[in-house]
Amino acid sequence: MSAPLHRELMLDRMLAADRAYDGRFITGVVSTGIYCLPSCRARKPKPENVVFHFTPGQARAAGLRACLRCRPDDFYADVHRDEARVEALMALIDASPAAVRNVRDLARLADVSPSKLHDLFRMHLHTTPVEWLARQRVAHAQRLLMTTARTAAEIAFDVGFESLSAFGEQFRRWSALTPHAYRRLPHTQAIRLTLPPGYPTAALLRDLGRDPASLTDRVDGQRYTAAVRLTSGAVVIQVDFTPGTATCTVLSPQSLEGLNWAELHGMLLRRLGLTTDPSRFEAHVTAASDLAPLLSGGHGLRTPLIADLFDGLLWAIVGQQVNFPFACTLRRRITERAGELVMDGLFAPPTPDAVLALTDADLVGLGLTRARAGYLRHAARQVVDGQLPLTALATGTATRAERTLLAQNGIGPWSAHYVMLRVFGFQDCVPLGDTALATALQRHFALPSRPDRAQTTELMARFAPYRSLATLHFWRHFQSTKETSHDHVPPARLHPRPSLPVAASG
Repeated sequence: MSAPLHRELMLDRMLAADRAYDGRFITGVVSTGIYCLPSCRARKPKPENVVFHFTPGQARAAGLRACLRCRPDDFYADVHRDEARVEALMALIDASPAAVRNVRDLARLADVSPSKLHDLFRMHLHTTPVEWLARQRVAHAQRLLMTTARTAAEIAFDVGFESLSAFGEQFRRWSALTPHAYRRLPHTQAIRLTLPPGYPTAALLRDLGRDPASLTDRVDGQRYTAAVRLTSGAVVIQVDFTPGTATCTVLSPQSLEGLNWAELHGMLLRRLGLTTDPSRFEAHVTAASDLAPLLSGGHGLRTPLIADLFDGLLWAIVGQQVNFPFACTLRRRITERAGELVMDGLFAPPTPDAVLALTDADLVGLGLTRARAGYLRHAARQVVDGQLPLTALATGTATRAERTLLAQNGIGPWSAHYVMLRVFGFQDCVPLGDTALATALQRHFALPSRPDRAQTTELMARFAPYRSLATLHFWRHFQSTKETSHDHVPPARLHPRPSLPVAASG
């Protein structure tokens, strides 16, 4: 449910220009006679001149007119012009990646300047046009390698690469395989990924093995074993790490001929953090002497994403405002009750349908609060009904993902950004209100007290557009000073809605 929006909270979020609260209230300024979104970047009014409304209609009835800068009427009419521009480009390139040669072509199609296009991609996709275009071409090449008999050279030019060397370099960067090895996946017994230089195997395995009693995955030395759910069915995979290589084999008895190797490959890249490249973030941080210590002992750190999208959403709900051990206990209970036993005591995570088969009383009996049980079943119903299309959100714009998540019962701004960071993989997210992040910021910058939301926003702005990785590093520093995991909950005064402890994510 939405948090009670008392005046103190709304003033705080207005002064912070918090986009997460757009759509939850309207800021009216009686001295100028206008009304704005909370995120409006115009000069902030004096608190005594501010009144709050909950719809543009209420604001107009009070005699106010719409701000021409933030255009609240457009927002409430779901007219997001810049987002629509980006989504139109995405649809075009998905259909024909060779339709443009370069960023200038993209900008012309969007009817904006190259610099404006860069800003749009940073805001809506959390990446650059160059990087996004390369990844789309690689993804299209992967599909053609699996579904056609065309040569790799033909495919390289078909998807828009201007040289074979550029194609090979980008394909290896975003696939951890050569084009030939990728095409051979259905005819092999294992996926052998080439890990990038400096890959943090030890840090990754610590993350994957945070719950030693997990029913879905295990870490044993340099080996990671997990039950995962593919379109073709649930399987158990085993990943063995050696210097420079991660080798994935399938252990469960499902026929390898019917296995979707391309789907497994994509899931593996997500789980091993290979969908992001930390090099630009590290260069950005190293360039500032007061930021560089953040990388101490953490060079090469990547974000291991939760492999199953619904499992990540489940974590974001059951792990709210509880400590890490209990969050793990809740997840194990739900997994044992609603997951699918594959082999050797490992369960594939529950599906939305399996969660819906449980009643609120069932979930309360497993240890959830009644409210949280309702949130979880509601989210499962939304996924089943197509109202919460997780795959589309994960591959679409960050702005649409955030807006859609915030519309869900039980998901506030903190949880929405956590899902975007650890499940969808967006690169410029900050879970404002996170206690561990605020504590780590206080220590890093030697502040007299823990920063509030507005101060956190200001401090984290220095890490844009790589705030997801910065958050991960700050969490690492926080956890390295503790013997046990801690809750990551926002201050109740500013944000009463439940939020997810970072340590409770899978």
